[in-house]
Amino acid sequence: MDPLMILLAFGCGYLASRVGLPPLVGYLVAGFALSTQGYVSGPAIQGIADIGVTILLFTIGLKLKIRSLFRPEVWAGASLHMLITIAIFAVGLMGLSSAGLQFFAGLDIYTAVLVGFALSFSSTVFAVKILEESGRSSSLNGRTAIGVLIIQDIFAVLFLTFSTGKIPSVWAIAVLVSLPVARWIFMRVLDSIGHGELQVMFGFFLAFVAGAYAFEVVGLKADLGALIMGMLLAPHARASDLAKSLYSIKDFLLVAFFLEIGLAGLPSMQTLGASLIFVLAIPIKTALFLFLFTRFDLKARTSFITTLNLSNYSEFGLIVGGLAVANGWLGRDWLLAIAVALSISFVLASPLNRLADTIFDRFRKPLRKLETENNHPDEEPYEPGTWQIAIVGMGRIGTGAYEYFVEKFGNVVIGVDFDAEAVDRHLEAGRQVGLADVTDPDFWRKLPQTGNMVKLMILTMPNLDSQLFAARMMKKRGFKGEIAAMAQFDDEVEILREAGVSTSFNVYAEAGAGLGSHVCKTLDVSNIESTLPKTEETEESA
Repeated sequence: MDPLMILLAFGCGYLASRVGLPPLVGYLVAGFALSTQGYVSGPAIQGIADIGVTILLFTIGLKLKIRSLFRPEVWAGASLHMLITIAIFAVGLMGLSSAGLQFFAGLDIYTAVLVGFALSFSSTVFAVKILEESGRSSSLNGRTAIGVLIIQDIFAVLFLTFSTGKIPSVWAIAVLVSLPVARWIFMRVLDSIGHGELQVMFGFFLAFVAGAYAFEVVGLKADLGALIMGMLLAPHARASDLAKSLYSIKDFLLVAFFLEIGLAGLPSMQTLGASLIFVLAIPIKTALFLFLFTRFDLKARTSFITTLNLSNYSEFGLIVGGLAVANGWLGRDWLLAIAVALSISFVLASPLNRLADTIFDRFRKPLRKLETENNHPDEEPYEPGTWQIAIVGMGRIGTGAYEYFVEKFGNVVIGVDFDAEAVDRHLEAGRQVGLADVTDPDFWRKLPQTGNMVKLMILTMPNLDSQLFAARMMKKRGFKGEIAAMAQFDDEVEILREAGVSTSFNVYAEAGAGLGSHVCKTLDVSNIESTLPKTEETEESA
């Protein structure tokens, strides 16, 4: 990659982050800026982008449970949304053609349906990046959004198969049938490879060889192979560790993906006009997603945030556009119009996703009128009990804290997490854990104002914004107990304390102190001579 590309990508990404936008918006701007200087996307950039997308889909699969795809709001919601969107967009495009707009002149119904199909998809890369940054990938909102994207990806595979006339070979059946055996083998290997560079290398092997390459060779979509390979290994206890080991590499490689979109070039005024018309049609997708999700009994807030995750155009639109151009169905300007609309949709969707909770809170009353009378199984009302200690975020750190306080104070501890499957695992292990999303303002409104016996609230969520929101809501409700929170970086400690957290600590620094304390308690260290001056305290401890 050219040094100027790296310099401009970093500079624009940094400026975007400073004004509260995701860095990916800056990468898009950098791509457009480079295109004005004669830069174009080449095999190197495209290759890096493809690697980044493949790793992204593999890591998505590592966090996804197959059974989540069979929820009605996922498979039915995605299918209905796509069919209705294609119909509405196709009719609209034919109307524009009939109105005499030059860009849309000569458009027939089949091509209009094809363009509508391209614009019906939502961006997997964008949605997953937003969910990762907010720490909500495992929430009901995150699982629903990713599930919808996977269903869309399945439609993409079917389209590419039939439109290119590339029928999967008979060996595709052998590959699919062998997946359970491959899964068993790869599970055993993952048990034995440790946590170092071999784990990263194994991740690349699974994504590119066992997944993408194996599928591509037999005529199936390569990216789908990477996704399925991740899904097969998702139940493994170390699946999350494997995903984390690939995160930094994936984030760097995806910079090329966003640069590539911008390098498509600046459009003519006519093409820009078509792009803006496509952008103005996004609210149709938004309204339809919101309506469908609430019909499947999701709460208004969950439906609204999931809808914002999906209210954009997809990189798959470029694939469809490229295929249509190659086959002579569309002029090349259409591909550029879709690319510009995709970029603008990212720029608009980024701040909306960042402000999703604030926007929902402002329009909560009209949005809640869309809710049905039934509750989704994962959104049953939360009933607080007589707990004295509450631990929010039951990952490894939260679970360790839960066990410590149960041993110290007895059965007065409640854990809270928004991941339904994690809650089920804790319940099976005998822990008292409730399913709730503390970043949902409705959760706090439904809690009783009096009789709350919680005296200590411990925040162990990995996302700083979620911790700050929970701390503010507790202070707003007049919580009289103590609030403790973990931090991953030293600068977060002070930010949390300024937000009203009673005590905050860098979890990695505390881990070292905890290890030292554990060693001194469990091993005989009396033969180690101290060089510190003796005090009454040290003499007593000795």
